[in-house]
Amino acid sequence: MEGILLIAMQVSLAIHILLIAVSVWRVWRGENVIDRLIGTDLVGVLILAVLVLVSLIVVNSIYLDVALGLALLGFVSTVALAKYIVDHVMY
Repeated sequence: MEGILLIAMQVSLAIHILLIAVSVWRVWRGENVIDRLIGTDLVGVLILAVLVLVSLIVVNSIYLDVALGLALLGFVSTVALAKYIVDHVMY
């Protein structure tokens, strides 16, 4: 059973990396600032998923700690950038 689970996680990792590439293209070619902000947030979430999958494949908990820190940083930066887009003032 572990072999099938490992293959499923590796396939999922490959799909997530492909989705990161598509999201980066969307950030690069975004029509407006909101599209780019949403694309950047999606890239952050997909990188979190990749870190969790790598942590499950390699069986190393340091990747989970990095993912937790990145999640906090991604949330704060998304909120700050959204506020900046609305108000055009950075506090």
